[in-house]
Amino acid sequence: MESREKLIYDLFIKNFGSRPIFIKSPGRVNLIGEHTDYNDGFVLPAAIDKKIFLAMAPNNKNKIRLVAADMDQAEYETAVSKTYKHSALGWPNYILGVVDQLQKSGFTPGGFDCIFGGDIPIGAGLSSSAALEGGVVSGLAELFDLEISRMEMAKLGQRAENQFVGVQCGIMDQFANLHGKAGSAIRLDCRSLEYTHYPFNRDDIAILLCDTNVRRELATSEYNVRRKQCEVGVEILRKFDPSIKSLRDVPQELLEKHKDALEPVVYNRCLYVLEENQRVLDACEFLLRSDIQSFGKKMYESHAGLRDLYQVSCHELDVLVEATESLDEVSGARMMGGGFGGCTINLVLENKIEKVITNIKTKYEKKVSTPVEFYIARISEGVTVKKY
Repeated sequence: MESREKLIYDLFIKNFGSRPIFIKSPGRVNLIGEHTDYNDGFVLPAAIDKKIFLAMAPNNKNKIRLVAADMDQAEYETAVSKTYKHSALGWPNYILGVVDQLQKSGFTPGGFDCIFGGDIPIGAGLSSSAALEGGVVSGLAELFDLEISRMEMAKLGQRAENQFVGVQCGIMDQFANLHGKAGSAIRLDCRSLEYTHYPFNRDDIAILLCDTNVRRELATSEYNVRRKQCEVGVEILRKFDPSIKSLRDVPQELLEKHKDALEPVVYNRCLYVLEENQRVLDACEFLLRSDIQSFGKKMYESHAGLRDLYQVSCHELDVLVEATESLDEVSGARMMGGGFGGCTINLVLENKIEKVITNIKTKYEKKVSTPVEFYIARISEGVTVKKY
């Protein structure tokens, strides 16, 4: 049992006195394909070895009792009911949202106890919220014998975040969390939910995450603004082709032909999404050929689009990406996640990681006052559940 795992397990025994099941629920990286998921596009995520650990057991008390181990063991308790109030603590809402959606889907989970903690940096764009949702729904399915597929779990986690938490995310994060496979990235078609695992098992290439430590509240509000701008673009373009249901259906030729019908900012948002979808498809072909250099070039193109067309980057993220552009040891780099802070993802030669970190840190500290943190991630399995 890992040290972090043992800490959570022992804390559960101390608090609740029963033997729990144990869930490991990973964060995710998205290699390429940002802000395309809610536009019915393509994404290329992978589960990683940064995880949330959850200990869970039924309590037969008709209560939901929660402890956040990494938040000074903050506690939350409520009765199992048909409706749940939002908690001012914030974090319980991700769990309550899952229970709420299970009930709305016709399932009847009973009271349960849950203690969780982990090593996913909160707010760094590694989808700690989806990891919590995926871990909770997987645990409840095991505890209460709920017959629910992993695909349905992913959809349920997305609805919990959309309808209860209030973040209009796509399905990518929840999907990667539940369908991850070691040594593989997942190309997900966010419209049909068809998916294919593509090999990413190069022992000489590591995934280096550079965390700006910037956590900006505007990320959520601006995320919703971007989503609305894309919807506006679809509404206008549908006048010229009624078959269009999302930006996925828009040929770039049609977008260019009717550019003047769109506000410049809406045009830029649409153009970015169309180009990013094609980058994902191209990147998958490069993975099949194990052509990491060409793959990395697509990552740099993705960052430029996110910075200039979609405008969700920030100074700190741009400095981190620029710091890698002259380093031969780095194949590709880009901002990852919703934007306005969080992490960059970098493909780096395994035996040159320390040199790269030193170079990035030196260049970053010349231009930015906030410290940067580094994490090395490995592609891993999705959610696992086990009993001791």
